[in-house]
Amino acid sequence: MKTTNKSRIIHKNRIVIKLSGSIFSYDAREISIKKYAQMLSHIDKKIQPVIITGGGVIARHYINLARNLGSDEASLDIMGIEVSRLNAKLLIAALQDLAYSQVPIDLENVAIAVESGKIVVVGGLHPGQSTNATSALIAEKVKASTFLNATDVNGIYDSDPNTNKKAKLFKEITVKECMDILGKENSMAGTYDLMDIVALKVIERSNIPTRILRSDVTNIKNAINDKYSIGTEIIAVKKQF
Repeated sequence: MKTTNKSRIIHKNRIVIKLSGSIFSYDAREISIKKYAQMLSHIDKKIQPVIITGGGVIARHYINLARNLGSDEASLDIMGIEVSRLNAKLLIAALQDLAYSQVPIDLENVAIAVESGKIVVVGGLHPGQSTNATSALIAEKVKASTFLNATDVNGIYDSDPNTNKKAKLFKEITVKECMDILGKENSMAGTYDLMDIVALKVIERSNIPTRILRSDVTNIKNAINDKYSIGTEIIAVKKQF
């Protein structure tokens, strides 16, 4: 029995990539977004990408404005989600027919969208939940082979590299060690926003292969192809040798 092209696409391994909202900043240019679209179209030949777009500086700008105007925190969360979904629509526009045409609004919608075999682009899903947690939950839901968190720094450090020039970059870190750093470094939940407790718990319970790396099209391609040890790998427990 001949296998249809559609069925071959649907059964490709899936990879979840959380893209930093900085890609969609005030000074964003079409060429930058197109570079990411071209990279995704390239890896889509072998792996089905599921992309989560952050809200970035534009979301923070609107949130700060609304907070100063007296908005409640739940409404601010929703505002941030709406901005991240607009960013998702920008990437969908760049991907054209390669992308699933709609931005999923919950996990069930994501599960339906991935069955199309197309590149799926998602923004935030639920108030009170970071896009890092959303990405981990999506990776769990779609049984992704890997979760890449492409952010604004090279990986996870033992302290905030923005304020400590001697901060040490981890090549590998356990979920527990990451939680310990999160517990003592407030910066990880703010400007040094890489992971949070919810995301780490999901990674731990489903043992999702996870890597933190700087958002760059070459970095992402190399990480997917296992060409270089880029960024920081998060593992459930220490490897035994």
